[in-house]
Amino acid sequence: MASLPILTVLDHSHVSPPPATVADASLPLTFFDILWLTFSPVHHLFFYELPSVSKTHFIEDIVPNLKQSLSITLQHFFPFTGNLIVFSSPTRKPEIRYVDGDSVAFTIAESALDFDDLTGNHPRDCGKFYHLIPLLPEATKESDHVKIPVFSVQVTFFPNSGISIGMTNHHSLGDASTRFCFLKAWTSIARSGSDESFLANGTLPIFDRVVNYPKIDELYLKNLEIETTFNKDYQPPRLSAPTDKVRATFILTRTVINRLKKWVSTELPTLPYVSSFTVLCAYIWSCIAKSRNDELEIFGFSVDCRARIDPPIPAAYFGNCVALCMSIAKTDLLTGNDGFLNAAKLHGENLHKMLTDKDGVVNDKWPFGGLLSQGTPTTMMGVAGTPKLKFYELDYGWGKPRKHETISIDYNDSISLSACKESNEDLEIGVCLSAIEMEAFIPIFNKGLEACF
Repeated sequence: MASLPILTVLDHSHVSPPPATVADASLPLTFFDILWLTFSPVHHLFFYELPSVSKTHFIEDIVPNLKQSLSITLQHFFPFTGNLIVFSSPTRKPEIRYVDGDSVAFTIAESALDFDDLTGNHPRDCGKFYHLIPLLPEATKESDHVKIPVFSVQVTFFPNSGISIGMTNHHSLGDASTRFCFLKAWTSIARSGSDESFLANGTLPIFDRVVNYPKIDELYLKNLEIETTFNKDYQPPRLSAPTDKVRATFILTRTVINRLKKWVSTELPTLPYVSSFTVLCAYIWSCIAKSRNDELEIFGFSVDCRARIDPPIPAAYFGNCVALCMSIAKTDLLTGNDGFLNAAKLHGENLHKMLTDKDGVVNDKWPFGGLLSQGTPTTMMGVAGTPKLKFYELDYGWGKPRKHETISIDYNDSISLSACKESNEDLEIGVCLSAIEMEAFIPIFNKGLEACF
């Protein structure tokens, strides 16, 4: 008997806010958003275990509920329905624009992939996951601008196993905090069937552009050279298979994290900043450096600025509101016996410097300026996500996700970070590497932790 195809598309449709609930509107981008204009899209994938759900129930009940609840959610988060407008002139600030009739592309599919394999922690072929994430609809060239859809959804049915919900958003739409607020609203509405509970207990997004630094906006637009980047041939980057990359998930328990922190604090008693986040990033960075044959590496992560700007920005502010903190090092600094400590020192010092800068996290400096003074790095990697946002608590009415994957780390072999499903005290790290690098990374990772005990 012939095997089933990896993916069968059952339906392509579009979801809009309910009629007459959203007026035409535009949301100007700030420099926080402009920074991400040329970055790759963000892809998230949630797996939900539903072994007893039939295909009929999936199509007739689950899908309509997801569409209806998404529609209701979009009326409160209109930018997800709109389009990014990038003007050909660098003097005109890009914006996300919604007009009546705009919609979100919504794909329904069925997959013959192994649900248990996809939701494991072991190394898995990255290419398999690309079937489960939606593409953003194509960008179009208008008379004086490029119009780029910013959000799309794909729901995939796995017979006798469950479903996955894949989401793709343009990076300029918003940061992890904005995306999490949207998903909390969507899951709340899906569970209850209306937005009454969300409106009573949730938090509506704040669209006011309280971040107002025109000179920094101009600086960022100039450095991005948008008039040449966003030409008539522009399309957002896409992941494609086959690939030699694999992804694996690693768990660091609170006990191990505390031992790493103690190790750093003991060996580097004057280091001004030691946190769970920085020691985790330092440990992963040093392990990955040892599994590769590079010369110079950059490791970057983002810092939420909402509470760090004076006056503070409301937590419900919609958009991107993060600053980049980056460390650069020659690989031999990370691969010796003190590789982890050297990485922790770099992260701790750089983060402390950024947070105590007299200009604060907002200044008129291009964040990538001066980074290349040591040479051109062979590896640039970063961190997607934060353990502060509880993505494993996103329940559409079927319970917690069995697994959450950040597929977009595949673009640059970065890592993802979140609190664990079982315990918010433990941390879950997603790593994407070539198969050869992963084979080297796993024993390095495990052996290094033995030194903590």
